[in-house]
Amino acid sequence: MAIQEAFYFKGTKTLGNRLVDSSLRTVQAQEDRPNSLTSGHRACQGCGEALGARYVVDAALRATQGQLVVVNATGCLEVFSSLYPESAWQVPWVHSLFGNAPSVATGVAAAMHAKGTSYIRVLAQGGDGSTTDIGFGSLSGMFERGDDVLYVCYDNEAYMNTGVQRSSATPPAARTATTPPVGIAPGNVFGTGKNVPKLALAHGIAYVATASIAFPRDLEEKVFKAMTFHGARYLHVHVPCPLGWGTAPQDTLVHARNAVYSGMFPLFEGEHGRVTHSFQLEKTIPVEAYLKGQRRFAHLFGKSGPDTERLQALQVIADAHIEEFGLVKSQGERA
Repeated sequence: MAIQEAFYFKGTKTLGNRLVDSSLRTVQAQEDRPNSLTSGHRACQGCGEALGARYVVDAALRATQGQLVVVNATGCLEVFSSLYPESAWQVPWVHSLFGNAPSVATGVAAAMHAKGTSYIRVLAQGGDGSTTDIGFGSLSGMFERGDDVLYVCYDNEAYMNTGVQRSSATPPAARTATTPPVGIAPGNVFGTGKNVPKLALAHGIAYVATASIAFPRDLEEKVFKAMTFHGARYLHVHVPCPLGWGTAPQDTLVHARNAVYSGMFPLFEGEHGRVTHSFQLEKTIPVEAYLKGQRRFAHLFGKSGPDTERLQALQVIADAHIEEFGLVKSQGERA
C-alpha cells in the first residue's frame, strides 16, 4: 500500500469514512469503537500522544476481543490520563515507574500464564524518555528474553512532561530546555541519540514496526498484526507535541504527515531481525518544508537567512532513510 494524501481515515482522497462499508472503516470510524481513553483526561489541545494512545489501545482491544491489560510508564500519558483519584482509562491499566514498564509488563504476562489465562494479552506503553533512555535496560531485557508483551513507544522527541528536556530521540538541531539555540551549533548535537526501532530489530524479536498518527489505518493494521505474534514485539509511534515543538494545536497531523513525507520518520515493519516491508511514498518533500512552522527549529531560519549547512545535514539524514528503507519506488517500479 502506498501512502496517499489522505484527508481522512479511509486512506484515499475521499473525504468521509462513514460513507464506506463498515468492513472498510478504521476502528476509530466505527460506532462501536472501544473508547479505551475516554473523556476527562487532561492532555493539551492537539496532543499527538493522546491520539496515538487511543488509536493503539482501541485497536489492541479489538484485536484481542477485549482480553487486554495495559501497563503504562510514568510520563505525559500517565499524568494527563490518571491523576489521582480519577482515570480516563476504560481498560485494566497498571501504572509503573518511569523506567520499569517492560519489567512490570513481563510480570503481568507471567502471572497470566501462571493462572492459565494466557489468552489475556499485555500491552506496555511509554514515551520516548522512558523508552529510549530511562527504561532502555529493562526494554532490552524484555526483548532478549522474548517475553510475550507488545511494547509501544509514543515518540514526541523530548521529555515533554518535565519541561521539554532533550531525550535520545530528540532530532539534531532541535531546541529543547537542555539544548538551547545558542552558540555556534545551536540546538541538539548532531551524531547523538539512538534509533530504538533498529535496536529492536537487532534483538531479533518477533515483530518491529514504526507508525504515525497521520496514517491511522496503517497504525491500526500494525497493531492488529503485532497481536498475531507471541513473544516480544515493539511499535514506535510518532506523536508530535504542540507544546514542546512550538506548533499550532490544529496542525499536529500536518507535522506528523510531513515527517513521513520528508523521510525524517520512515515507516517500516520487520520480523525476526529483518525488515520485511516499508511504506512507499507517492511524493517526498524537502526537510526544510517539514521543519518550518516548528519553533524548536526557528533558529535555523533566522533573520540573517537559513542555516543552509545544518539544513543540508538534516536533508542528508532524511535521504539516507529514504534509501535505506526503499521508501520511494523507482520509475520502473512505478510503471
